[in-house]
Amino acid sequence: MSGILAGKRILVTGVLTEQSIAFQAAKVAQNEGAEVILTGFGRLSLVERIAKRLPKPAPVIELDVTNQEQLDGIADKVREHLGEGVALDGVVHSIAFGPQGAFNFLEATWEDVSTAVHVSAYSYKALAMALLPVMREGSSVVGLTFDAQFAWPKYDWMGVAKAALEGTNRYLARDLGPKGIRCNLVSAGPIRSMAAKSIPGFEELADVWNHRAPIGWDLADPEPAGRGVVGMLSDFFPRTTGEIVHVDGGVHMMGA
Repeated sequence: MSGILAGKRILVTGVLTEQSIAFQAAKVAQNEGAEVILTGFGRLSLVERIAKRLPKPAPVIELDVTNQEQLDGIADKVREHLGEGVALDGVVHSIAFGPQGAFNFLEATWEDVSTAVHVSAYSYKALAMALLPVMREGSSVVGLTFDAQFAWPKYDWMGVAKAALEGTNRYLARDLGPKGIRCNLVSAGPIRSMAAKSIPGFEELADVWNHRAPIGWDLADPEPAGRGVVGMLSDFFPRTTGEIVHVDGGVHMMGA
């Protein structure tokens, strides 16, 4: 099959519904020639059901990125699907979570904040290191962020967690660069996904895009962000690392 990911093997985390950016990234990756493996946490049967809606059904591996035992075993489970000696060419980190308390900046407890940072930022490094044994020179790690340059309405400690993710990406790029592995983030605009439903005041946050995106932004269309992820997984950016690519309709560059 031809395509910019022809012959590549990609692991995608965070697929929950067809409206997720992760699902679109997996779908576009398959359409561009990749073999895709998914990971799921919690409702594994739901992920397996969604996996069947991809152009080609994809295997699902259970993974809780806060569970060190599961992280320690993920490389072996990937080998079971790829075969011994076959490398993973790309990893998509589409994982974020903050307890409800994390969305109240002044009242949040350290327990709320530490959970948000662990799941949303530290897990990026943890996932990359867990899969390092099955990656190779030329592999690409791509994560999803939400522009942490600004204090957004209602986003609060999740915004801080995304700032931590963006910092983690730079340090990971520094330390994995000598191994020939690229680490980049796609900063996507807001999408009405299952994850968005857990953000109090999401509509107020998302409304910024209705007025500020010069090229327009569709809250119901995760495909542009999914395409951005696939672009960064491809070999078209062989010397780009530690970067944040905005797929947000241009909101990131608009002044007041």
